[in-house]
Amino acid sequence: MRNTHSRSRGHKAKGTWVAKLKSHWEEDILFVRTATVFCYSLWVRCEQASKPLRKRAANLSAAAFVGVVAIYTLFPTIANADIELEHLTLDSQTVSLIIASMQNETEAYGRLPEADDAAPRRAFTIPLTAYTSDPAQTDDTPCITASGLDVCERAVENVVAANFLPLGTRVRIPELYGDRVFYVEDRMNERYYYKMDVWMEDLADAKTFGVKYATVEVF
Repeated sequence: MRNTHSRSRGHKAKGTWVAKLKSHWEEDILFVRTATVFCYSLWVRCEQASKPLRKRAANLSAAAFVGVVAIYTLFPTIANADIELEHLTLDSQTVSLIIASMQNETEAYGRLPEADDAAPRRAFTIPLTAYTSDPAQTDDTPCITASGLDVCERAVENVVAANFLPLGTRVRIPELYGDRVFYVEDRMNERYYYKMDVWMEDLADAKTFGVKYATVEVF
């Protein structure tokens, strides 16, 4: 069974609300009709006035783009001007800092401080001999050390061979060579442990060196 009474009450309420809205519109309460008509007429006028612009929108966009590019090209100072800093007066301290910065860019770079040599970690008094890149004294690659260094091509007499120190260790022999630094780049025969061989280019120099006992400083 349908509730016809509730439906009739709903239609009556809706009719009453529509009647009130129509009354407000006709009597122009709170200028509702006036404001609505004014806004609608203004929108119609704006739409009619913008029709020519909308027809030429592509041409106007192209003209604006060309104008901006022309301003940046012909008047870069004006285009990139900073309005806030345009009339700012620099004080003497700021000017001095700017000049000092410009002068600093033209000065030569300084040198980093050089560190002094550290004290040796250990010292060994051992026998020293000399050798050359002779296959009779080395192997079938006489110029290549155990570390892979080509002493013949490098031709610098600061390489030693030793079995009791890691490859690459820096050593000095003050009694024989003063402050010259040598590098452990090669190995000796396995039967020699606390002994060191100094590499030399000339065989006669190696023979003259003979066998010497000296203190080796390890760093």
